[in-house]
Amino acid sequence: MAKITVEGFGVIEAPVGTKLVLALEDAGIDILHRCGGRGLCTTCRVEALAGETEPISELERETLEKHEIDDASRLSCQMRVLGDMTVRVARRASDEGLEPGPRPAD
Repeated sequence: MAKITVEGFGVIEAPVGTKLVLALEDAGIDILHRCGGRGLCTTCRVEALAGETEPISELERETLEKHEIDDASRLSCQMRVLGDMTVRVARRASDEGLEPGPRPAD
């Protein structure tokens, strides 16, 4: 199990290999993910503040550039938990008055 420190929420645990968006959601953090985990909308973005992350994919890079999102952001639906890390969630459903969106596939 990896420990994920979520700024403003505390520490959660998730199995290595889990999509970060699912780890956050399963821990009760109401992160937005409007496109269902397809890497197209940027609502599930996080700032990876510390820890190991997998390299950014071409799809993720293109989506972030298209939406003019800074280089510090990542799409949690495109990241898998590799080990302990610290993140900041950019958008929460409760803050936006929205439903989180369809659950992304594993």
